[in-house]
Amino acid sequence: MNRETIEEVESQFTYLLETRLRPDGYAWLTAKAAEIQSTGDLKQLNKAFAQVPRYASKDLLGWKDKAIQDLKMLIPGYDLTDWTVETFCRVWLLRQLPSGDQDAYVKSINALFVGAEFHELVALYKAFPVLQYPAQWVSRCEEGIRSNIGNVLEAIMYHNPFPATYLSEPAWNQMILKAFFTDKDVTKIYGLQQRVNPALRATLADYVQERLAAGRSVNPEIYKLMEL
Repeated sequence: MNRETIEEVESQFTYLLETRLRPDGYAWLTAKAAEIQSTGDLKQLNKAFAQVPRYASKDLLGWKDKAIQDLKMLIPGYDLTDWTVETFCRVWLLRQLPSGDQDAYVKSINALFVGAEFHELVALYKAFPVLQYPAQWVSRCEEGIRSNIGNVLEAIMYHNPFPATYLSEPAWNQMILKAFFTDKDVTKIYGLQQRVNPALRATLADYVQERLAAGRSVNPEIYKLMEL
């Protein structure tokens, strides 16, 4: 993203934060962000990330807000409609990390993955499109695809442009096959049709034959991809 887009994204994030939190929650979160920015204290980041649910609800952000629609235009494929306020606040907090020192920045975020419970993992994976140094998160994305936690898989797959933009062809194909295998709604995967490739079609053809041989149904979306 260029500087102008980054600034506009931050403006929309700030608006959503101000309108979705109670005054005490907003004061707490912004104070924690300022503390983390000034000290770079990894323990403070970990603590604040875990404490977000005390101040943020699990209510959905809501699809009618213009800020959410504006963000979809600024970052194509990035739809916050099904995000909870809790998830959004965690992603906002990550965006406040100083990013000038790449090693420190990457270390701070990677540390959050260690021992993260699944709500925290959901926020981390949803944050990928708005984190700095995107190449550093590819391996984490691939790791998440191997997860058996449904919410984690959906955080990576649904309305998230990061996989389509940065995953290699084999990793992308693995994700799409995993989506069909776990009965995910593949229509929510950004870039699905644009990244169809011969290897994926061949893999899906094998998968279809296995399903038919076992007397199981086949998702009609598979046939649509194979015909592209």
